[in-house]
Amino acid sequence: MRSLSIFLCVIIISCHSNESVDHDPDIETPHIGINAPPDLSFNVISVFNHDTSAYTQGLEFFKGTLYESTGDYETSSLRKTDYKTGKVFQKNVMGTDKLFGEGITVFNNKIYQLTWQNHEVYVYDVDNINKVIKTFPWPYEGWGITHDSSSLIISDGSSTIYFVDPENLKVKSTLAVRNDQGAVDMLNELEYVNGVIYANVYQSNLIVKIDAESGVVIGVMKLQGLLPEKDYIPNRTDVLNGIAYNASSNSFFITGKRWPKMFEIKLN
Repeated sequence: MRSLSIFLCVIIISCHSNESVDHDPDIETPHIGINAPPDLSFNVISVFNHDTSAYTQGLEFFKGTLYESTGDYETSSLRKTDYKTGKVFQKNVMGTDKLFGEGITVFNNKIYQLTWQNHEVYVYDVDNINKVIKTFPWPYEGWGITHDSSSLIISDGSSTIYFVDPENLKVKSTLAVRNDQGAVDMLNELEYVNGVIYANVYQSNLIVKIDAESGVVIGVMKLQGLLPEKDYIPNRTDVLNGIAYNASSNSFFITGKRWPKMFEIKLN
């Protein structure tokens, strides 16, 4: 009888053990060895006007001038702006009902501008935004773009970041972005600063700080409430998007799609 009891106990324990390892397929197991990224504290040091016609896709400082790429069919553009006043002093309206402008970066005195689903990258001389000097094919969607010392760095709305040869737009390597919960997707506007990539997570008020070597998220800027409710324009103001780093002031300029304001912030 003792042996029969032991046998029955083994069966019962075995059944319960099998039940305990069932997993909900919608729950992703945290990545072992990756710490939860800390919140990055910051101070808003200045607030500037921003053109509310700008459906902001890309933002870039170069020699004191703020360049901005805007999207939306028929109104996509590439602009030079005076960030202190918000005034647009030069604009190339490039859009058609089939063209949607996306992120920009300035590399070796050339502006690289992505398009969303046209699979094309436009190149301009930084001193003449009205004339495309070269066009490259790009096999993925174009979302955000920045660069390090030798490569363009491009996002396509997934959790993958591409390091790309600026001479021919061929992919040199890829980076899988992840945090303690797994892959981090919807990566949009990018900015590379001192070995890290800052990426706006589309449709959120988050900017993640990514180690450019490992792809691990090492910090998060939470920007809820950055634009006060009183400044929202009904049926116009859209999501946060736009990161520009100004090396001369060691500060970031942040705005959103059709936002009336742009914010200069410093990380603590």
